[in-house]
Amino acid sequence: MNTTPPLLVFGWGNLSRGDDALGPLCLQQLRDAGLCAEVVELLDDYQLQVEHALDLVGRQRVLFVDASLNGPAPFEVTRVQAARDASFSTHAMSPQALLRVYGQLQGEPPPDCTLLAIRGERFGLGEPPSAAALTHLAAAVPWALAWLAGTPVDAPIEAAVQAPSHA
Repeated sequence: MNTTPPLLVFGWGNLSRGDDALGPLCLQQLRDAGLCAEVVELLDDYQLQVEHALDLVGRQRVLFVDASLNGPAPFEVTRVQAARDASFSTHAMSPQALLRVYGQLQGEPPPDCTLLAIRGERFGLGEPPSAAALTHLAAAVPWALAWLAGTPVDAPIEAAVQAPSHA
């Protein structure tokens, strides 16, 4: 019997580095929404590491959530494909490199993965999240709830945000 929830939301970032906290803050708001633990697992860490490839095993879909310094506001959504990149051999990995490791370990394609990159502005040590980043987070959480409810990734952001959030 497989007890692994089919959906995983993985957020990463550092709560002590200003807007870098957007990933974990998003997961906290999703936790507060009372999602069904049998359907959705929420996992956060400081950064992606090779060991996290094992967290993808048994999943149907995965949503990665991170802060972005260069993406559009309030957030950007992209499908993630396995790829080797410079992060493959560093301490922190990209989602693309993580999916590549998954494929190598499991001998099969990774689950469908999406990246929700929430726009941040300030990432200084000891800074609180900026007002702009919190506004972007407020727009991203309804999108994430809609994604969990099954709204397609390529649906317009406005349509996804209005989708039911009963995941």
